[in-house]
Amino acid sequence: MAGNVDRDANRALRARFDEVHGQYQQLRSGLDELQARLAELRVTERSDDGKVTATVDARGQLIAVELHPSVYQVRDAQALSRKITSTVRKATAAATATTQGLVADYLPASSGAPDFLRSGDFGSLLRRADTIMSRDGGRHD
Repeated sequence: MAGNVDRDANRALRARFDEVHGQYQQLRSGLDELQARLAELRVTERSDDGKVTATVDARGQLIAVELHPSVYQVRDAQALSRKITSTVRKATAAATATTQGLVADYLPASSGAPDFLRSGDFGSLLRRADTIMSRDGGRHD
């Protein structure tokens, strides 16, 4: 009798393992695709007057700044500096929003990753684990 119970329990455990492993494989495959998409992501924004163009990557790091030749006609370096800074910030904000959307498409909301990208709060990455640990004292039967 105990042998049948053990075999049934093992079969159930194996089926659950196969299910979890399949979910992991799917998530892992999705993360590879996400990583490739983020590596290729470029966001370009223009100033309101179209004289400054800024391109950033998925992390908001500046890739390129282009200045229309007409910016040199107005000799106000401070105004040009503000325009460049504003345009780069706009591109960075757009890149952050795009990255959040991509991450949300690949990772469950409960992972905390989308919240972390939005807020920069590392606590959001650990919130789910903290909830599980406090709920059952860290025991997983």
